[in-house]
Amino acid sequence: MKTVRLLDGTIVPAIGQGTWTTGEDPRLRAEEIATLREGIDRGASLIDTAEMYGEGASEDLVGEAIAGRRDEVFLVSKVYPWNASRAGTIAACERSLKRLRTDRIDLYLLHWRGEHPLAETVAAFEALKKAGKIRRWGVSNFDHGDMDELMDGKVGGACATDQVLYNLSRRGIEWDLLPWARSINLPIMAYSPLEQARLLFDRELKTIAEGRGVTAAQLALAWVVDRGGVIAIPKASSRRRLAENLGALDVEITPEVRAALDLAFPPPHRATPLEML
Repeated sequence: MKTVRLLDGTIVPAIGQGTWTTGEDPRLRAEEIATLREGIDRGASLIDTAEMYGEGASEDLVGEAIAGRRDEVFLVSKVYPWNASRAGTIAACERSLKRLRTDRIDLYLLHWRGEHPLAETVAAFEALKKAGKIRRWGVSNFDHGDMDELMDGKVGGACATDQVLYNLSRRGIEWDLLPWARSINLPIMAYSPLEQARLLFDRELKTIAEGRGVTAAQLALAWVVDRGGVIAIPKASSRRRLAENLGALDVEITPEVRAALDLAFPPPHRATPLEML
C-alpha cells in the first residue's frame, strides 16, 4: 500500500475508504460493512466519516464494521460547523464516539467554517486531545486564506490536514493551496476523488485509461495519489468497487499519461475559490 506521512510521523494509507451516504439504505448495510472490513484486510485502513453523513448513520455503520478491529483502523470523523463552539465540539465528539463504539478518534476535523470563531473550535480540539478522546485534529474545506488565518493562531500548527474536494476535474487547489501545503509538509485529503463517480463516464478519461489497460476509476485515483502528500478517500459500496479502486495502486502515471490528462483536464491558470460538494 502506498502511504503518506502525517506531520507527527504517523503513516497512513494513500487510499482510504470514504463513507458519504454509507449506512443510509438498510438494504445495502451488509455489503457496506463487508466492504469496509475487506478494505481493512487489504490495507485501506483509513476510514473517513462524519456526524453529517446520514445524521450519524454512517458513523453507526462504521462502528459496527470495525468492532473488534479498532486498533487496525485510522479513524477520521468531523464535526458540523454549527456544533463547533468549544462546548458544542466536545459534546459532538462524545456523540460520535458513542456511535463509533470507540474511546478515541484518530483524526477529528471541522467539516467547514461556520459562525463559531476558529479559536473556540481549536480550543475544544486541544481539550479533546488532552483528554485522549482524539489523537489529532484538522480541518476540511479550508481555502488557502482560511489556512493562513488558522496557522496564524497560537495552536494552528497542530493542524494535521486539510480535507478538500480534489480530482481531475477540480484542480483549483494546485494554484496556491496545494503548493503551500507541500511547503510545510501538510498532507491534503482528497474527498470525491472520482467526482461522485461522474469521472467514470468521462469519454476522454476512459479513452486514456483503456489505452493503458486500466479503468477510468483506477487512472483517476492513481493520478490523485501520484501527486505526493495526498490521501484519496473514495467511497466503495461494494467489494467489487473496492477491488477496482485499490487496483489504482498498480497504475503508473508516466510523463506521457500525465501530459494526456493535463490536456483533457487542464491545470488552473489563475486563483479560484475553493470548490465544495
